[in-house]
Amino acid sequence: MSKTILITGASTGIGKATAKLFQTRGWNVIATMRSPDKETELNAFDNVLVTRLDVTDQASIDAAVAAGLERFGAIDVLLNNAGYGAYGPLEAFSMDSIRRQFDTNVIGLLATTKAVLPHMRAAKSGAIVNISSIGGKMTFPLGTLYHGTKFAVEGLSEALHYELESLGIKIKIVEPGAIRTDFGGRSFDFQNDESLSEYQPTVHAMLQAMGDLLGENASEASVVADVVWTAVTDGTAQLRYTAGDDAAEYMKNRDALDDEAFIGNVKGLLGL
Repeated sequence: MSKTILITGASTGIGKATAKLFQTRGWNVIATMRSPDKETELNAFDNVLVTRLDVTDQASIDAAVAAGLERFGAIDVLLNNAGYGAYGPLEAFSMDSIRRQFDTNVIGLLATTKAVLPHMRAAKSGAIVNISSIGGKMTFPLGTLYHGTKFAVEGLSEALHYELESLGIKIKIVEPGAIRTDFGGRSFDFQNDESLSEYQPTVHAMLQAMGDLLGENASEASVVADVVWTAVTDGTAQLRYTAGDDAAEYMKNRDALDDEAFIGNVKGLLGL
C-alpha cells in the first residue's frame, strides 16, 4: 500500500519539488497551498490531491487533513514547509507584520502538526519533517523576525522529538542554506523606513550582500527535496539534516567558532 505525505506550501519551491519527487516514487501526495485554483501541474497526477491549506486559517488546516484522509486513508508524513522571511530593522515593522511572521512560520506549523498528530498517534507511526534553515542556528543582520521563527522551529522540533518518539512518530529537521526559490520574491518581506537613518548603513550592506547570498551559491529546490526523502526513508532517529553545500559550510564554521569570532566574520563579510 502506498504511503502518503501532506505538504504545506506546495505551490512553488521546496514544497513543489518535494511533491513531485514523492509522487514519482509512488507516494500519495496531499499538496496543499493557499490558492489551489492556480495550480496547473500537480493536479495532473492521479496520486496527488491538490487542496487548500493556509497555515494561518485553522478551518482550512482541518479541512485539508480531512480531505487527505478521505482520499488516501492515511497521512504517514507531514512536511511543514510553508513560510516566508521577514527582514528589516525591527522598528520598521508594525506589530501586525511581526505577528504575521510568527503566525505563519511558528504558530501555523504547530497548528498543522497538532491537526495530524491524533491520526499518527492512533497509527503508532509517522514522521513530521519541519523545514528550518541554517538561519535557525545562526543569524544575519536585520533577520530578527525570520531568525526568531527558525530558532523557534529548532527548539520546538527538538522538544517534540522527546514526547513523540515513544509513540512511534519521528521528528526530522531539515536546514537548507540558500535555495533558488522565490524566497527573494513573494516569500520575502523586506521592510525599511528610511527616516530611521541610524539603521541605513546596515540596511544597505545587507541589500548589497543578499544578491550574493541568495544567488550564485544557491542550490536548487530539488536538493532539499532529496534531503527530505532521505530524512523520511533512512530508517534512523537522526534529528537534523543540512541541505546544500553552503549550509554544510556555514554550519561547520558556526560550530567551530565562538560567538564573538562568528559575529565578527559576518560583520567583516558585510563590511559593517
